[in-house]
Amino acid sequence: MTDPSSSLRVAMVGHAFMGNAHSQAWRTAPHFFDLPRHPEMTVVVGRDAGRAAEAAARLGWAESSTDWREVVARDDIDVVDICTPGDTHAEIAIAALAAGKHVLCEKPLANTVAEAEAMTAAADQARAHGVRAMVGFTYRRVPAIALARQLVAEGRLGDIRHVRAQYLQDWIADPEAPLSWRLDKAKAGSGALGDIGAHIVDLTQFITGSRITELTGRLETFVKERPYAAGDTSGSLGGGGSSVERGPVTVDDAASFLATFDGGAMGVFEATRFATGRKNAIRIEVNGSLGSLAFDFEDMNVLEYVDARDDAEIAGFRRILATEPVHPYVAAWWPPGHGLGYEHGFTHQVVDLVTAIADGTDPSPSFADGLNVQRVLDAVETSSLTRTWQEIQQ
Repeated sequence: MTDPSSSLRVAMVGHAFMGNAHSQAWRTAPHFFDLPRHPEMTVVVGRDAGRAAEAAARLGWAESSTDWREVVARDDIDVVDICTPGDTHAEIAIAALAAGKHVLCEKPLANTVAEAEAMTAAADQARAHGVRAMVGFTYRRVPAIALARQLVAEGRLGDIRHVRAQYLQDWIADPEAPLSWRLDKAKAGSGALGDIGAHIVDLTQFITGSRITELTGRLETFVKERPYAAGDTSGSLGGGGSSVERGPVTVDDAASFLATFDGGAMGVFEATRFATGRKNAIRIEVNGSLGSLAFDFEDMNVLEYVDARDDAEIAGFRRILATEPVHPYVAAWWPPGHGLGYEHGFTHQVVDLVTAIADGTDPSPSFADGLNVQRVLDAVETSSLTRTWQEIQQ
């Protein structure tokens, strides 16, 4: 491994919700894990100089900037962490890779398959020069999810037959919730499909070790117009003192699809931001010939497992509290039973990325994995428009 005293100088582009989570991870990881290189929070980039400076002071970055191009070109930057809306991912990532910087990019990888293909090609070219790229599907690094993957890989479920996945939220169930960039297709690429559906596509393929090969799906937008947020003048038409008070929602509110996995398993997927009462319910169930697994992020430290070979008198799901030192990532944290939270997945992401960079190995999930998810999302959208089954390019 690389000399532990060597630094890894990080620039983060974007400092809103994901920027906050990533910053906490960069700060925390070296204090709980024995990292082969030490991350330095060198600079954070934002569009507004004042807000970027405030974010730097609050989140622990040494300085701030409003020019990501200048930052990417700097000799004192080793890693570029992209936490911006999807419409900017491709340009920033490709430029950073060309400049020899390792890249961590938030999911979904891009807004289109073409952008994701270009990013993956850039990552492949950079790899030849020792430059690494990772896409940020952080839920893989929840200990209970990582344990689920381990149990499937060990063959404990036998042949996988059914995969069920839901990502349920309710944050825009109120029709008066204001417009944001996440409801603008030009910036977000898609709605519930890409924002949260991408996670369950990645998680089910990660847990099962299988790929989706075909699907048929449907998208729906329940609320077609919403009020502009306070201070947003984008709806003003001018003239006669009148203004547009509401604007169009150009993404889906909900997505559902049926899928086939390359191992023959049947999949059922649902992603919605209209599940009233559900805040962040990521529900995964996998049924196999020898057993089943079930997980719900709203009880994120628990994995349910049933072994079909148990005697009848003790048969049934067992509740595994994934907080033991033997469980993935847990040994660095608290005593057994002291649960982890949402933020820990981001810390584990930093640990895995830094370790891969130091070892000279490819981090996972790769940009190629992100491209695969993008192709699935694109197929759902095409299927919804054409009412046909779609095959997924592998």
